Amino acid sequence: MRPLTEREIRTAFVNCTKGAAKRLSIPHDLAERPWDDLDFLGWRDPGAPDRAYLVTELDGRPTALALRCSGATSWQTRRSMCSMCLTTHTGGVSLMVAAKAGKAGQQGNSVGAYMCDDLACPLYVRGKKDAGVGARLPESLTLEEKIQRTVTHLTAFIARVTA
Repeated sequence: MRPLTEREIRTAFVNCTKGAAKRLSIPHDLAERPWDDLDFLGWRDPGAPDRAYLVTELDGRPTALALRCSGATSWQTRRSMCSMCLTTHTGGVSLMVAAKAGKAGQQGNSVGAYMCDDLACPLYVRGKKDAGVGARLPESLTLEEKIQRTVTHLTAFIARVTA
């Protein structure tokens, strides 16, 4: 993924108002992010723990989603699998819900997926971040195939939000 600026990220949101995109928290360390290892940039809002955001490039353009995260519940003490990167965590996966884009979102319709709490899926897939013993199941896929699978899952999620 190519490095993105704060302005590019703010204008890329497809499921919130321009005013909300202007007010949301963008990471201050964009220049230090490992852009070469990212298929998408994801982050949690430090001021609002129930909010998260992700941005990726689709068809050469940045596309960003505002997400709501589920709170901690008793089931999160069990192992759960991220539906994007297929990494398993103990208490490290949350239901991330995105309001649908456009009129459907204004009517309260949303789409959800179970994702890594820290939205570091690209780093888990590449082995740059460790989720612990047994987090990545043995597979016969190449790294490129695993990356493509994650991108496919993310693209499908975004398509459901923008449909």
